[in-house]
Amino acid sequence: MVINKRSKNSRQRGGWTHGWGSKKKHRGAGHRGGRGMAGTGKRGDVKKTLIWKNKKYFGKFGFKKKGVAEKIIAINLVDIERNVDSWIAKKLVNDEKGTYSIEAEKIGFNKVLGTGKLTKKLKISCPYFSKSAVEKIKAAGGEVIQPNPPVQEAPTSEQKEE
Repeated sequence: MVINKRSKNSRQRGGWTHGWGSKKKHRGAGHRGGRGMAGTGKRGDVKKTLIWKNKKYFGKFGFKKKGVAEKIIAINLVDIERNVDSWIAKKLVNDEKGTYSIEAEKIGFNKVLGTGKLTKKLKISCPYFSKSAVEKIKAAGGEVIQPNPPVQEAPTSEQKEE
């Protein structure tokens, strides 16, 4: 047998507050003195101590670099070695007589990191490499190709003296 249950709203008809306590509550941001940190003006004495403690209340902070910064999407050597076979099947990687030729940007990465051991010869073309990745690739008999190597700053006079 189906029971028709009255809605909660119908039970609150005739009551002034509809379950929100005092009449003045549940009126939007007005009963809070505004949204966010508003209402800290003339009579905001209670909030002043909170503002003094919050060093980032006034002003703007930080900066955004102008121009488009390249986002680094990295991959570890372990992951490369684990996925080489599936990439060969998808024709993203070429197998050249035991040396795997990989273009990292074709796969969706622009930096190679050096976590893991290499057992395969890899010839990797990528814009960015970590030092450990370069060492491990060369130690395994592979090759590192950087199309546009990042520009290194010239050493300062202090560094030259040392």
